[in-house]
Amino acid sequence: MAKKVRVGVLFGGRSGEHEVSLLSAASVLQNIDKKKYEVVPIGITKEGRWVTSGHAQRLLRGEHKDSERNLRAGDPEYTESAAVLAKGEAVLVPPVPSPDSGSLIPFESDSNRQIDRAGDHLISVDIIFPVLHGTFGEDGTIQGLLELADIAYVGAGVLGSAAGMDKDVMKKLFAAAGLPIVKHVTVLRSEWEKDPVNVRKRVEKKLKYPFFVKPANLGSSVGISKVHNRGELDGAMYEAAKFDRKIVIEEGVGKKKRRAREIECSVLGNDDPKASVPGEIVPSTEFYDYAAKYLDEGSRLVIPAKLSKKQQKRVQEMAVEAFQAVDCSGLGRVDFLMDPDTDKIYVNEINTMPGFTAISMYPKLWEASGVEYADLIDRLIQLGFERHKDKKRNRYSRE
Repeated sequence: MAKKVRVGVLFGGRSGEHEVSLLSAASVLQNIDKKKYEVVPIGITKEGRWVTSGHAQRLLRGEHKDSERNLRAGDPEYTESAAVLAKGEAVLVPPVPSPDSGSLIPFESDSNRQIDRAGDHLISVDIIFPVLHGTFGEDGTIQGLLELADIAYVGAGVLGSAAGMDKDVMKKLFAAAGLPIVKHVTVLRSEWEKDPVNVRKRVEKKLKYPFFVKPANLGSSVGISKVHNRGELDGAMYEAAKFDRKIVIEEGVGKKKRRAREIECSVLGNDDPKASVPGEIVPSTEFYDYAAKYLDEGSRLVIPAKLSKKQQKRVQEMAVEAFQAVDCSGLGRVDFLMDPDTDKIYVNEINTMPGFTAISMYPKLWEASGVEYADLIDRLIQLGFERHKDKKRNRYSRE
């Protein structure tokens, strides 16, 4: 019998999307091909502690409650991945790569929180699947750590992750690639705190209400507000400033009574990426905010989106171009805004580690394109190995 590939599924993290990560990881752990892969669940607590535990075995056998839309994911009664975060051995990524494969070193902490190294043993993995969303997971930080440890991993590299996370940098790269983007202004938190009156004038001079005010580096619509008039701007700016030092203000697309259509397209691949059929989000709220994504069952996914063949082709082409513009790899979901009056399509943003539950848009779009969820996981793992193998060809010195 062929040796199983050991996959470390990494989830949780210190971001505001910790609970969303638990939901995504639960789906991956349940649906990954157990005949082909040996899975090592690895959690990161909200405090940044790496943990692993036999408690995850129940989840690996599919013995978790069907509550993927319930954000009580932090409760072990709802998703067993939460139990991994609650108890178990801690895990440390070594600073020196293993010559043969990447490895994680478990350790126990005593009452004085000193590391007990007496029982050290290696938990070797062939590849890491970082099902981490948002800060410290999707922004290049965890990717950099895995690069240092020379461990193969799924998804975008350091540059693609960082560029895809920062909405300001992302938009600059999209513009450089000739992709249509909405009018926007980027403001530093320090600028706003020092001189809000001047910032307000600058924003209103360039943009027309309504705006969307966003932290530059965050996901899942956390910290985002729709601003209809000047009276709402200050509160939105202070809310976004809680989450990042950069704030992006975007002009809304469409008239007040005809909001923009929200089109999404999944991309899969490395140097020769392919796009799925596009889908459309019809939010239950004024825009697709955190509550509409994860708490309110009223939002609808329309797959495939009701577009002409020409529009569908253009969305797919721009999705691939956006993916390449930020040097993404593995997977990415590109989000678009379509003006309901002119049908003009704008590239809004790319998500380099989109929601990955079985009911999330990224896998559902690929399912509609003929790629089942388990096959999608398998393909992503193979793309991770492919990227790592290609990187090993690089020389880092003249000798």
